[in-house]
This record gives sequence, C-alpha cells and structure tokens, in this order.
Amino acid sequence: MILVQQMIVLFLIMGVGFLCGKKSFISDENAKNLSWIVVNIATPGMILSAGMNEESTIRGSSLLFGFLVTISVYVFLIAVSFVIIPVLKVPQDDKNVYRVMTIFSNVGFIGLPLLQATYGPEAVLYGALFQFPYNILMYTYGIAAMKGENPFKGGNPLKRVVNVGIISSVLAIVIYVSGIHMPSFISVTAKHLSSLAAPLSMMVIGQSMASIKIKELFGDARLFIFSLLKLVIAPITGILLLGLFVDDKTILRTCYIMLATPIGSMTAMVAQQYGGNYTLASRGVALSTLLSVVTIPLISTLIAI
Repeated sequence: MILVQQMIVLFLIMGVGFLCGKKSFISDENAKNLSWIVVNIATPGMILSAGMNEESTIRGSSLLFGFLVTISVYVFLIAVSFVIIPVLKVPQDDKNVYRVMTIFSNVGFIGLPLLQATYGPEAVLYGALFQFPYNILMYTYGIAAMKGENPFKGGNPLKRVVNVGIISSVLAIVIYVSGIHMPSFISVTAKHLSSLAAPLSMMVIGQSMASIKIKELFGDARLFIFSLLKLVIAPITGILLLGLFVDDKTILRTCYIMLATPIGSMTAMVAQQYGGNYTLASRGVALSTLLSVVTIPLISTLIAI
C-alpha cells in the first residue's frame, strides 16, 4: 500500500512537470539544467545521506552479499535480452536498441528516489550498489551492443565509468562501513539535498513527455508488448529466482524496484550518439515510464514483497 501511495505521489509530480512543459514554464534547456542538478547534486546527496545513517543494521558482509546480488541481476537481464528479441521478432536494425533497453533501467532517476520514499535509507544503500555495474556495463557492454559490435570484446577506457554516482557510492559505503561520525551540518545538508531527487526527477520526466503524442506512443504494438515484458514478466521472474537464494527482504525489495523501473533515459542518449534508433529509444523511455506507474505497485502487491 505504501508503494502504491508513493507511485501516485510521483505520478502527480510527473503531471506537474508535464503541465509545466506544456505551458513552457520548463523549457528543454531548463529541464537539462534540472537533470544536471538531479544527477550531480541531489542523487549523490541521497546516496551519501544513506551512508550516514547510523541507525542502520546492515553490516559489511551484507553489503558484499548485496553487491553480488546486483551483479546477478545484470547477468539475468543480459540473458533476458537474448531471449526477448527473437520472441518479439525485432527487426535487425532495432535489435541493438531493444537489447540495451532490456538491460538498462532508470535506476538513478526513478529507482533510488523510489527506494528512498518507500523503504528508506537502508534500501538506498543497497540501491547505490547498482551504480557500479550499471555504469561499467553501460560504457562497455551497452555502447558496444548499441553499435552492433561484439559486447564481449574491447570497450571504452574504464576512466569513463568514473562519475559522481560511482564516487558518491564509494564514499557512502566507506563512511558507513568505517563508522565515521559525520558532523551534523554535513549529514543534515546531505539529507536536504536528497529530498530534491524525487520531485525534480519526476518533473523532468514529465516535461520530457510534453512533446510526445500519446497516440504515437501507444501505437507501436511491439514496443508496448516489450514494455510489459520488461516491467512485469522480467521483475516477477527475477524476484522468484532471487527468492530461492536470498532471504533478506530489504535486498529483495531493492532488487524488485531496480528490475521494475522503466527504461533508463541513458539508453536514448547512447542511441543518439552511437547510431541507434533514437526515436524508438525515446518512445521506449516515455512509454515504459507511464506504464510503470501502474505496474510497479501492482506487481509488488501480487508477489507480496
């Protein structure tokens, strides 16, 4: 029930962003600046705030186990990408985009804020672990797959995967594991910054949908079915498999949210830069985001996590 309420709240904030976009109160340039704030200030603040949570009962061994679980989640998604494409009979020119859309969800813009709002800082700490494989895979496997190259050969320099998300995640884990007591003015500042992540990210997503025609969005039957498979079948299957090996409810809930989140906006950016179908990727992001407002709380209720 809490998850349903939080998704309704986020949807309403998304609606505010949509109206602001329609009325040109938030321009594309404004949205770009807000995105920068979310990615480089609010989300790192939220991650650091989670690491400063001295009341958490998560211990170092649990974090290590959580990290191994996140790796298994991405292995699962890569495997799913090789199954879902032939099932949907995706045209050859679009296979690369569908593969990347399957693997990379919106773990930062939607996943972490949703974890914060629904399950609290402990879940955010586990969620921050997803930053590591996400960035490493996106700048190696993701780009290679989008370009139609063999994803298991070569890749971009590792320095490209070092960003503010990775740095803040490392700092949060170091602070948490070492037990360093941070001054209250630092922890309070991080907490206030973290509160910006959810509303700003939802408003940016809402603004981005202002220029998309709903008829065109729901007119692609293959993309619609794909979105349902990604948002419904993949999370259910993933959680059922993880449930065979994982007993920790917080880890399972974190993994569910990360599996159930819509297609990441980074997919569209990579498609645009590396020759993929940018229009398809953009529509995939928008459609899956709209559907996730219903699917995330619905599936969570059905599988009772």
